[in-house]
Amino acid sequence: MILATTLTAAAAAALINMWLMFRCGSVRANAKIIHGDGGNPLMLKRMRAHANFIESTPLVLILAGAIEIAGKGGIWLPLVVGAFLLARVGHAIGMDGDTANPLRAAGAAITFAVLLGLAVVAVLIALGKF
Repeated sequence: MILATTLTAAAAAALINMWLMFRCGSVRANAKIIHGDGGNPLMLKRMRAHANFIESTPLVLILAGAIEIAGKGGIWLPLVVGAFLLARVGHAIGMDGDTANPLRAAGAAITFAVLLGLAVVAVLIALGKF
């Protein structure tokens, strides 16, 4: 069985992760920060955006893969996972500012909704209700 949605999402997530790494690395190089955030507010924001991504992405990929293996993905699963990935990019961009940013808020809200929704679907599949 080929998990096309999960494989595509994992590949896209790897590229987003590399972009987030590059964003951290560029601040680190420009500010000559060797370890941690060096007291640099932008470095801290970029590190947290990257950490937020790697904290939630594995769970989304695991749930998507399990749902796909169960044969319950359909057309909705790639749309949901795609929305999650776009939300994480928006969140990272929104994290750079010093004021509340709608991209950050939307990214966080969509991430929460996707995690909750996929978890509910997974439980419903396990119970034979989906």
